[in-house]
Amino acid sequence: MGQELIKLSHINKSYGDGKFSVPVLHDVSLSIEEGEYLAIMGPSGSGKSTLMNMIGCLDRPDSGEYTLAGENVFSLDDNGLSRLRNRTIGFVFQNFNLLPRETVLENVALPLLYAGVARAERLERAREVLEGVGLSDRVEFYPTQLSGGQKQRVAIARAMVNRPRVLLADEPTGALDSASGRQVMEIFQRLNDVGVTIVMITHAQEIADRARRTIHIFDGEVRE
Repeated sequence: MGQELIKLSHINKSYGDGKFSVPVLHDVSLSIEEGEYLAIMGPSGSGKSTLMNMIGCLDRPDSGEYTLAGENVFSLDDNGLSRLRNRTIGFVFQNFNLLPRETVLENVALPLLYAGVARAERLERAREVLEGVGLSDRVEFYPTQLSGGQKQRVAIARAMVNRPRVLLADEPTGALDSASGRQVMEIFQRLNDVGVTIVMITHAQEIADRARRTIHIFDGEVRE
């Protein structure tokens, strides 16, 4: 902990045009240090998913600045943004986003294909991270053959295969039973213990309590 990794300054974002414009984020400023474990809480429609998309370099604001790992994010073109995102950030979503016709191993190796890594190394690294989430015996399975908890562990392995500095998780236990949810949160804790910065959106207090710091967002405004 100590070095600033993520810095959002005076971010504003609206959707639509003119009189149909709907403001979503209002003057949001947020600093996240390397190695933090941060939960972002807020009700439906509060702007938390838009904030996550902003942190994840998936969306651009109407105004404001964002520095990620020392780079001025919004000064980059789309290719530069994609390169920064792929090497710095891993994503975990509530609905897993796995490819049903690819095996577990192929799903996890996919980000390395986009990164230009040779096939042998892709598969070796994919096996390594699957072992880390307790799924080394499921590498040749397809997503339809897995439980919800196993699918989410595959999604975490896929997010980590590029060795990102930040893991962004959007309601990562939202589709899971309580036992599977606990397994996922234990994996997040282990990742944070070895230095991965975790930013997690949740509406569940018991999940947010696992983080070291929680912020709240209401009507597009962040409150510590």
